[in-house]
Amino acid sequence: MKATTAKPLAVMRASPLKGRVRLPGDKSISHRALIFGALATGTTRIRGLLESEDVVNTARAVSALGAHAEKRGDVWEVKGRGPGGLRQPTEPLDFGNSGTGARLMMGVIAGHPITVQMTGDASLSRRPMRRVLGPLMQMGLEVIETGRETLPLTLRGTSELIPIVYPLPVPSAQVKSAVLLAGLHSAGETTVIEHEATRDHTERMLRHFGANVRIMDKEGGRAITIRGDAELTGRDILVPGDPSSAAFLVAAALIVPGSDVTIEGVLINPTRTGLYTTLQEMGGDVTLLNQREEGGEPIADIRVRASELKGVRVPAERAPSMIDEYPVLAAISAFAKGTTQMDGLAELKVKESDRLQATATGLEVNGVTARIDGDSLIVEGKQRLKGGGLVATHLDHRIAMAFLTAGLASEKPITVDDTTMIATSFPEFRGLMETLGATYQEAPEQ
Repeated sequence: MKATTAKPLAVMRASPLKGRVRLPGDKSISHRALIFGALATGTTRIRGLLESEDVVNTARAVSALGAHAEKRGDVWEVKGRGPGGLRQPTEPLDFGNSGTGARLMMGVIAGHPITVQMTGDASLSRRPMRRVLGPLMQMGLEVIETGRETLPLTLRGTSELIPIVYPLPVPSAQVKSAVLLAGLHSAGETTVIEHEATRDHTERMLRHFGANVRIMDKEGGRAITIRGDAELTGRDILVPGDPSSAAFLVAAALIVPGSDVTIEGVLINPTRTGLYTTLQEMGGDVTLLNQREEGGEPIADIRVRASELKGVRVPAERAPSMIDEYPVLAAISAFAKGTTQMDGLAELKVKESDRLQATATGLEVNGVTARIDGDSLIVEGKQRLKGGGLVATHLDHRIAMAFLTAGLASEKPITVDDTTMIATSFPEFRGLMETLGATYQEAPEQ
């Protein structure tokens, strides 16, 4: 894998942020649109696809499996291979930093009689795959390297998958999606039972492509069932703006005095809006305008004005709906009055980095009192952020962007040690922030 030179960046205190912007497409939906398009019969046309490194790696992977994906003008087209039609790739599939792409593709591979080697970068190669491999192996997926649970992995699928009923041991949209994707290729019905709601983009999009999906509320959760031997039909898809990317612009507008920012066409799926609920509880002036539906997903324009924030307690059950937004929430909690406690953050320990520790450490080096108590992060808000510190990002894009956001209102500039990895999810981050009035400065490599 190619080594990249670190690109440190410092953020200056900003004047009021103003303007209307439109975000790149949602990353979760972009991955799924490419993968479902590959499994469908006919051509899938995707507008608004997020062209980040993670998503482009998924596009390369489906192409390597025989479902050619390419951009024509401003539309991505995927030539689907139909049920069970993906072919053996000639080279390993490299997913870079993308846990979503890798885990969902495991479910796809499970249902095809092919052998595939999967690789990723150093960060992805440390991330656990046991939770997704377990149920897929029950269905018939074979892991060639017995006992191995991290990338690189060589997997062998089968055209004779066994349908299962699988209760999720922990909330995970990626595991749920991988099992449902495998279930598409089984004879019979596969059911995933979740006790806490997770992102439901897979269920929505499967229906959009023509799959038979049933969702039933059960005591203590819900059951999602997919009927196997399904035939998907290529569709046109418009990918809405990514709410996890919008989080940084929303946070910036809240903490920079005098700011007034509107972000157009953002996904407001209820399984993704925990941050906005939390910010409103903190006193944030966050308003959803022009609410509508496109392609089976709810979207809205989000208007945000600078606000005085107060500390709150964020319950553990909200974590699945905002798991990627905790670093930026923690960072702006320093500007709140009082303590903000975020519970149920175990999942943050196994992201691109140990995000829980990286966030706490980043706050501490910038003069904020923050501590970890089990799976909780507690931030003491003093309505100010001293800044002046160097944040170790640990190659994690969300840590970098969280502190490049908080620094817009800190008393001294904040520097992050690397920004190259931001391209994995939000390559337009700096440009959009500068459009609104932010100022960044290249910093010497540390």
